[in-house]
Amino acid sequence: MNLRFFLIFCILFFSNKNLRAQNYELGKVTVAELQEKIHPVDSSAPAAVIFKKGKTTFSYNEKTGFSTLHTYEFKIKIYKKEGLKWADQKVHYYVGYQNLNEDLLAFSNVATYNLENGKVEKTKLESQGTFKKKINENWNEKTITFPNVKVGSVIEYKYVLKSEYIGQFPDFDFQYEIPVNYFEYKTEFPEFYIYKTLLVGTNQIESNSKMANGSVNFSNEYGQSRVMSYRQIDAFYSGKNIPSLKEEPFVNNIENYRGSIKHELERIRMPEQPVKDFALTWEGVASSIFKQDHFGKELKKKEFFLEDVRKTLAGIESPTDRMNTLFKFVQNKMNWNEKNRYYTEKSVEKAYTDQTGNVAEINFILLNMLKMAGIEANPVLVSTIENGVPVYPTQTGFNYVIAAAEIDGKQILLDASRKFTSPGILPLNVLNWKGRMIKSDGTSKEIDLMPAKSSRENSSITAVIDGNGKIDGKVRIQRTDYEAYKFRVQNGNRNQENYIENLEQQLGDLKISDYMITNKISNVEDPIVETFSFETNNFVESIAGKFYLSPMLFYTESKNPFVQENRQMGIYFGYPRQEKFLVNLEIPEGYAVEALPKPARFSLEDNSITVILNVVNEGNKIQFSFSKDINNTIFAADYYDSLKTIFQKMIASQNEKIVLKKI
Repeated sequence: MNLRFFLIFCILFFSNKNLRAQNYELGKVTVAELQEKIHPVDSSAPAAVIFKKGKTTFSYNEKTGFSTLHTYEFKIKIYKKEGLKWADQKVHYYVGYQNLNEDLLAFSNVATYNLENGKVEKTKLESQGTFKKKINENWNEKTITFPNVKVGSVIEYKYVLKSEYIGQFPDFDFQYEIPVNYFEYKTEFPEFYIYKTLLVGTNQIESNSKMANGSVNFSNEYGQSRVMSYRQIDAFYSGKNIPSLKEEPFVNNIENYRGSIKHELERIRMPEQPVKDFALTWEGVASSIFKQDHFGKELKKKEFFLEDVRKTLAGIESPTDRMNTLFKFVQNKMNWNEKNRYYTEKSVEKAYTDQTGNVAEINFILLNMLKMAGIEANPVLVSTIENGVPVYPTQTGFNYVIAAAEIDGKQILLDASRKFTSPGILPLNVLNWKGRMIKSDGTSKEIDLMPAKSSRENSSITAVIDGNGKIDGKVRIQRTDYEAYKFRVQNGNRNQENYIENLEQQLGDLKISDYMITNKISNVEDPIVETFSFETNNFVESIAGKFYLSPMLFYTESKNPFVQENRQMGIYFGYPRQEKFLVNLEIPEGYAVEALPKPARFSLEDNSITVILNVVNEGNKIQFSFSKDINNTIFAADYYDSLKTIFQKMIASQNEKIVLKKI
């Protein structure tokens, strides 16, 4: 009996072992995989990654030293028509090194599997299915298009990326817009190189590491084969049933939440050589960046603009007025070439002459002018929203630089690269958590980029309803700070006639007249004010001799932006904001108020969000007020249910009707 159980155990063990190998090896596609109609966990998934495998190892060349090899294998199942887009795979690779050879990328094992007459049919990729193109001076792209792909297909491929750059590796992403059934990632690092490892996302994964023996084969200068042996650090990461990363409203950068494994070089300790540390501290980062010619050296140049500054500041004594004047001068003179950089690509003098430059060149000119004017000013390194959040000391995490001026103990953040910014108002994609101010002495300081002051959008409506339900009225809207900046970016260069036409449609087919706007593209430090008259027949409903209307008319919200059952990511509002509406209605002669919306107040316990609605009726006048204050920039996903409830209650209250009856 014991022998029987032992044999059964052996059969099951080796069957499961073979199944695992079959599942996680290329070229092993089963009939069951091809027959599967929907994903077993996420029935809505258009496709799924059956497995992703990655491995990072080192090779050696006597001339160039160590290089890295990154190997990736994918197996993907297509469930729905929408999943067919996964049949096109694109990989970017870096070619912009100054002192290193370009990265090399090669695809292999590219195949499509379909079920034909109950049998697995394999279609290989022909050479014409691979494409290469140049993205810009730094990046190339290779694309493969799978043959014979249809709903139900399984596709698989492999690619190897070889790079001489060992300072930072490509992120190993294990979460996508479709589910991932299984992933594993192995790394084998020679003991000479110590890397920081960062796990991003909220997914539970398995990991372990150990010391092991390693070696590389290479040829010396005489063509003789040699072996280098050493100790190495082997690490292994794996995970199962990784859910899809779905788009959600009010997200700063979805990449901040994507499950991934990142590595950046922290230290080199070669035998019989001094230890080299890389970006161990923010002070180390600051000192290293300032020593670079295209950073620190460019922050000392001023001879070329001396005369312009003297003329511009003539008769201006106040430090604040000097700062504002120089900011406008640089903003008006310089034109951004749409490149985000924290270092110069040409000298600031050349950029000044050309009147065109990247972010660093423009803001370095501003910094140098401010210092010449006797104002303390320093650069602040930033990672823009689309670049992610640098969570540990790093140079590569930054892609942008702004200026910080200090006057009377108050710090003002400045970015003169955009035409609609002003002192204290930065581009929206720069509002990304924290920046890092660095000084020439190598010290650095964390800078909060998020605004503390609420930006306001205050609207008032005065309207008269006639006996036929027609409404005539006037609207005044005032926008301040970031609300004004956002409006200028979206509409500053739009034709006014087209803008009014679109506004009429957005507000429910109003007829707008007497439109006026102030400070649209000038005086950008001041609020924007819009005023217009309107008439409409669309917002009063007549039923059985009674009039029904929502108190906020065409500004009534009807859809909750938070509709998902669960939330994976934080809720990002960009900046603190206050929204207010004041509506004064005059009801028609011969009518009286039968019912009004109930006053209401909704808020979180800490008042980080507060919504207040109130209504007052005196004679033939109704006054309705609404305010929504969002005092935090970002809320953790744990707040999602509370936010969803508040917004739902707010919308329900806005949609309660004013009821007018004949008298």
